[in-house]
Amino acid sequence: MRPVHSTPAHQSDDFAELVCSNSLKSDSENTAPWLLKEEMRRAGSLLIRIARECSVPAGHALAVDRSVFSKRVTEVISSEPRIRIRREEVTSVDESEGITIIATGPLTSAALTTEIARLSSLSASTENHDPHLYFYDSISPIVEAESIDMSRVYLAARYDKGTADYINCPMTPEEYGRFYDALLAAQSVEERDWEKLNYFEGCLPIEEIARRGRDTLRFGPMKPVGLRDPRTGKTPYAVVQLRQENLRADSYNLVGFQNHLKFGEQARVLRLIPGLENARFLRYGQIHRNTYISAPTLLQETLQMKALPRVFFAGQICGVEGYVESIATGLLAGVHAASLALDRPLEPAPRASAHGSLTHYVTHADPRNFQPANITFDLLPPLETRVRDRQQRHRLQCERGLRDFVQWMERVGAPLNASVPSL
Repeated sequence: MRPVHSTPAHQSDDFAELVCSNSLKSDSENTAPWLLKEEMRRAGSLLIRIARECSVPAGHALAVDRSVFSKRVTEVISSEPRIRIRREEVTSVDESEGITIIATGPLTSAALTTEIARLSSLSASTENHDPHLYFYDSISPIVEAESIDMSRVYLAARYDKGTADYINCPMTPEEYGRFYDALLAAQSVEERDWEKLNYFEGCLPIEEIARRGRDTLRFGPMKPVGLRDPRTGKTPYAVVQLRQENLRADSYNLVGFQNHLKFGEQARVLRLIPGLENARFLRYGQIHRNTYISAPTLLQETLQMKALPRVFFAGQICGVEGYVESIATGLLAGVHAASLALDRPLEPAPRASAHGSLTHYVTHADPRNFQPANITFDLLPPLETRVRDRQQRHRLQCERGLRDFVQWMERVGAPLNASVPSL
């Protein structure tokens, strides 16, 4: 709907604008995020291909220049003659005609939110559970690279995994104590808008983490383990990591430092971090609403609505957390919608694959305690034979998942690494 209607989080009119982070998670082989991306790569995912083209150094993770990434996606989609772009707000869905994929992202407009609630109410399987849920998510601050005091920081990747692309700001116990006390005393945004905060546990604001105990940050976003300071040979008491934001390397984001403090308070508190005493902030942390449905009550494993099979949901709104997971459900919804349009039988992605495990969780979780999920090995089914060695077990799970996924793509008639890739 942008630029006709904007959102509190977006800053441009381009498609696929990443607002919370520029990371598409681990690229280390035989990890769960790697498996999900590798399945998408083999399926010819356009977004994964563009992400590789727009990547920036991030150790063992796949991170992108978010501006270049969104512009490139916009260019490719705009130049595709089979896609007609309409920049307007969608306020109604005809559930009986055509095929609809609802992939509104985390900041669904009020009018479309009301329409989704209407569609949800048509399902006979809501069982008195709220079919339309929400939680709150936050955005990390970004600092100008030239304003970082490089004499006080060091470059390293955790456990020396991948290249040393992260800037690490080490803290002594005394520095950590001053930062912690200032963080707890800092003023948040006005309370009236956030009276019923329902945060996603995997993306808590740093001040919320800090309130759980004095050392919780040191075991969370400021964990120093595996980040030995090469100048001293010692592991710091706490560390703040900065990740490169774009290809020019002129800006860095504070990893895991999402918050909803007032902007002036953010500047005061974050400048207590060693190396950031004179930091110039290109963007402050923010909080925004993320909307998602109760997928276990409303969706089939094919991401179709149970009561309205011509309506699909994809992306974060269907109950996944993370950019990679959102892209994956978009790919699946496209495959299933194409099968429906061609009058082919719809077959869910195989349970052993990362795609299948993700949609299995989304559609089979307990609706009373449903929270969006990232892809992890916990979602994948165990091997038939017990394997004690963790690395070997994960490798075997990935091999099984890739094999089953490729066979499934061939069965449903989806091209593998096609010249015209799927979105």
